[in-house]
Amino acid sequence: MIRLNDILSLTKEELAAWLEAAGEKPFRAAQIFRWLHQKRVVGFDEMSDLSKPLRERLSAEFEIARIEPVRLLESKRDGTVKLLYRLPDGNHVETVLMSYEHGDSLCISTQAGCRMGCRFCASTIAGFKRNLTPGEILSQLYETERRTKRKVSSIVLMGIGEPLDNFDNVVKFLKILSSPDGENMSLRHVSLSTCGLVDRIYDLAELNLGLTLSISLHSPYDEKRSELMPINRRYPISELIKACRDYFAKTGRRISFEYALIDGENDSEADAKALCSLVSGMPSHVNIIPVNSIKERSYRSDRSAAQRFCKLLCSMGVNATVRRTLGADINAACGQLRREEEQPAK
Repeated sequence: MIRLNDILSLTKEELAAWLEAAGEKPFRAAQIFRWLHQKRVVGFDEMSDLSKPLRERLSAEFEIARIEPVRLLESKRDGTVKLLYRLPDGNHVETVLMSYEHGDSLCISTQAGCRMGCRFCASTIAGFKRNLTPGEILSQLYETERRTKRKVSSIVLMGIGEPLDNFDNVVKFLKILSSPDGENMSLRHVSLSTCGLVDRIYDLAELNLGLTLSISLHSPYDEKRSELMPINRRYPISELIKACRDYFAKTGRRISFEYALIDGENDSEADAKALCSLVSGMPSHVNIIPVNSIKERSYRSDRSAAQRFCKLLCSMGVNATVRRTLGADINAACGQLRREEEQPAK
């Protein structure tokens, strides 16, 4: 069962409102919030500067979300760590910790499964179960830092699930994450990846949170993109690019375009020219990714092909790079561990 009384999912303002309604002093909210999100206690008894009656009342009303690590894989090549977590209701999500020159970055899941149906993605194969709560999204950060003893300096919402399909919970997670009484992470250190839910991109632009928006594009042509990504049938490329330009106009934040390169599908010179035309005049960056091989699909690519495609784009004036491959020896791309864990049960 999903826990609806998870205190990690409450903002400081919601916590203050509960305290006031309970006849407690609202200023206690900041104390409780710091215990939860800075000291990261796992039990209310640890909140030593609160009265015993208040701790007992909190314990009766709420739970502190915990997710259980089921598997931990660590790359011998680059130190990438991949964790499979079991949620309280038995569903699973994956989290990946990656090391860069600027620090450790954590790739976080926002849903148990995904309903977007992208053809090359392992996350959608095991099916969609439900949205994650803000507390469950946060717990991936807290538990990973606990387990690895490594400090995360940036977050990418690029794990299992479509973040904008869980819009309200993701926005709430971001508010809690950036609270001065909590983790206090600047949202400029957060990247949100979407397959292109255009209506939600406009909603996100209005919030002007300061995060980086990453668009999973993967083809500059509607016919091909609709084949690879069914969401394109609802929001064609012209509408998506218009929303991206609006996002930059509202926020001043450069757009990142993710482009999974697939042999014979989207890697021709014509594809490069069409992609160049799409992003022309827009402050943006194209991140080229050799597609991850999964056993259910025949899609393939390699780093040399990605380098050639990148060189072609750069010659046309496009700001493009090839994403560094991390955790290849542990299949660090999201969705594969979850699928392996849940298939036997089916």
